[in-house]
Amino acid sequence: MPAEPGVRIGIDLGGTKIEGVALTEDGREIVRRRVPTPAGDYGGTVRAVADLVAEIAGNAGSEAGSEASVGVAIPGTVSPATGLVKNANSTCLIGHAFDKDLEAAIGRPIRMANDANCFALSEAADGAAAGFAVVFGVIIGTGTGGGVVVNGQGVTGPNAIAGEWGHNPLPWAHQDAPPRGGGVAEQPGPACYCGKFGCIETFLSGPGLERDYAAAGGETKDAAAIARAAAMREPRARAAMDRYEDRMARALASVINVLDPDIVVLGGGLSNIEGLYEGVRARWSRYVFSDETSTLLVPARHGGASGVRGAARLWPPNAD
Repeated sequence: MPAEPGVRIGIDLGGTKIEGVALTEDGREIVRRRVPTPAGDYGGTVRAVADLVAEIAGNAGSEAGSEASVGVAIPGTVSPATGLVKNANSTCLIGHAFDKDLEAAIGRPIRMANDANCFALSEAADGAAAGFAVVFGVIIGTGTGGGVVVNGQGVTGPNAIAGEWGHNPLPWAHQDAPPRGGGVAEQPGPACYCGKFGCIETFLSGPGLERDYAAAGGETKDAAAIARAAAMREPRARAAMDRYEDRMARALASVINVLDPDIVVLGGGLSNIEGLYEGVRARWSRYVFSDETSTLLVPARHGGASGVRGAARLWPPNAD
């Protein structure tokens, strides 16, 4: 294969899979590979990522592969204070200098960022938010993450937690327990893995929607099945989705009140729910501190590929 100029390699490390891609300078994919994540095995994870980078580099052309930059998206972040991974739901990474260990294994410098930050960066670069100055990217799946991009640059902050809206409390929480129509009480709210109660993630993640539906007397269903039942006007499912849309409207309104983004882009499994965008937009103006809410709410253009594409974009084209 002939060498491609300005190739950037991106890696998206997930709980069950590791995905890798090689992008050309203009954002075209020339190689894509996926391997299973060695669950709970830190050393195995380092080796798996290093092997995947080597495979992608080898298939990108000899010259491009040897010179390609490497960016890595992780489900956590590297602490500026310690240099060790923190806040990772892949807990085997926590407390390790994952970036340094990968650099040693790969034999070249890398850049590493939170997966939601990479998602937002991808969508701001050439996705659904291209051309907008202030972008808030949201991942709603097994967890709830967020990332901020301003004028094409990802914002991480001095604590490396910019965009982590999922671990704020649900805004304007209702006092009734359980709420009208059933479901999970909003105060104090469900326990979160972070050690607190009532975090946005406990309501807006897939498991959060499933828990709320079950608490209202519904049978056990996954989030996608609840959404399908709601679309068919099944009463419990429709009530659960009404609660979900109102909770998302409140949660995003709190972001709009602070950041005032031009556009909010949704990714992750729950972003595929039909009717979600209209339902949230119909509700969020009652919570936004403005006479009009002109913020856009859209699905990701690159879907599940945004994380890995954003990881590649942690390096600028032709970076040394």
